[in-house]
Amino acid sequence: MFGRIKPLDAILRTAEKKSLHRTLGPVQLTLLGVGAIIGTGIFVLTAAAAQKAGPGMMWSFVIAGFVCAVAALCYSELASMVPVSGSAYTYTYAVVGEVLAWMVGWALILEYAVAASAVSVGWSGYFMGLVKSWTGLELPAMLQAGPSWSMHGLLPYPDFSAGLVNVPAIFVALAVTWLLMIGTKESASVNAVLVAIKVAALTMFIALALPVLKAEHFAPFMPNGLGSSGMGIIGAASSIFFAYVGFDAVSTAAEETKNPQRNVPIGLIGSLAICTVFYLLVAAAAIGAIGAQPTAPGVAPGSAEFNQQCAALVAAGKEPLVCSKEALAHVLRSINHTFAGDLVGLAANLALPSVILMMMFGQTRIFFVMARDGLLPEKLATVHPKWKTPHVVTMVTGVFVAIAAALLPVGQLADISNSGTLFAFFMVSIAVLILRVRDPGRVRPFRTPAIWLVGPVSIVGCLILYWFLPYDAKMVLPVWGGIGLVFYFLYGYRKSHVGRGLVEVHEEDADAPHNSVPPMPGTE
Repeated sequence: MFGRIKPLDAILRTAEKKSLHRTLGPVQLTLLGVGAIIGTGIFVLTAAAAQKAGPGMMWSFVIAGFVCAVAALCYSELASMVPVSGSAYTYTYAVVGEVLAWMVGWALILEYAVAASAVSVGWSGYFMGLVKSWTGLELPAMLQAGPSWSMHGLLPYPDFSAGLVNVPAIFVALAVTWLLMIGTKESASVNAVLVAIKVAALTMFIALALPVLKAEHFAPFMPNGLGSSGMGIIGAASSIFFAYVGFDAVSTAAEETKNPQRNVPIGLIGSLAICTVFYLLVAAAAIGAIGAQPTAPGVAPGSAEFNQQCAALVAAGKEPLVCSKEALAHVLRSINHTFAGDLVGLAANLALPSVILMMMFGQTRIFFVMARDGLLPEKLATVHPKWKTPHVVTMVTGVFVAIAAALLPVGQLADISNSGTLFAFFMVSIAVLILRVRDPGRVRPFRTPAIWLVGPVSIVGCLILYWFLPYDAKMVLPVWGGIGLVFYFLYGYRKSHVGRGLVEVHEEDADAPHNSVPPMPGTE
């Protein structure tokens, strides 16, 4: 069972036939990373982070950025060695075998599909805020948000005080699914414009909110301490990790990079450092302008108690930052920059659907590769004769994304997505160390510096952030993994191509993106 390993040499032989031209320098790599990282997380998770850590969420950004940096260095070594589609799933298959590769691929569903749901919910909040600001109209509260969920043992339990179903989130998820099915692709130029809009909106926010900063808004700095049960500075870092996902666009561009041994670390650390500073300025401006205003110490965002307190405050006309579904626009409106707040809301409405599209594209690519390996029904890999897209798997993914977006709040979706992402990076960090011992002489276009320090730090960092996720998000991963193992032994174990002695490496994978999401800006 653990001996089923997809031959690394066969994968590399195919990749060598279509090697990419090395053109990217350190500046281009850094800008690529900045474009890929900045976006959804900072737009939609600022409120939840403020509730968890108060002003201390500024340290949360630093902690999450550091863990991303060490994980990215490990990721880069495998991305440069195995330049084919499938992301961490393919790397794990080639190094530690089919069972763990299946588990990583199954966990990546949490990373990509659930992240697409989180972004859909984030878009919904900004969309409804913009509509209300411009027209005064709004949907009934029960149709603007899904219920919040808590775990009773291993069973989830809904609380409908926050809402019943998120209708705008369903709409945007299904609209993006339709675009993917008919084969509409963003051009790099359109994507670059969307990245510029996001960065311009956040820069305007900093410029307007930072000058009205008040020192008293930063006390107490750590209302919930370092962290426990998903709260505090480390608990907020576990959630804010979502704001950095996308940095692997730099790792996956290693094959197109001049002198990757020097330039990949510069691009990775440089882009993460720039984004961390940017995020710190946004967090300082948001809290400094109107205060973190936690509803009560220790109350988790999205919980029934939190929803009740927020409802009471909103009814009294005192909506705090932590209760807002469009945090950055809310801050600007609160300091009498209503038009600028609307512009930030408009920027989010324009930019976030492209992120949903890239996340769902990534998910369909993972499913497509797993189906072609025989681990999922091969019907999922069917390509539409007219649209030339894997329409079946796209439709399945879109329905899954829409249901999750309809029924879960953004904070819980981000935490669930982080659990899958952290597991994938944890496995990649282990795979790098195993391959260094098992095959030390293999050519590595990029070698992770100080691997016996960086690798273990990455592993421990991923474990710590996972441990500090809220209980319900932590429980999703083992429960989801258990369901995946049942499916694997009922279907994938018997149908696996490697298990049946069929080792195929597809020619078209050689110049496919190494990560399941193409290395374009805006994929966070």
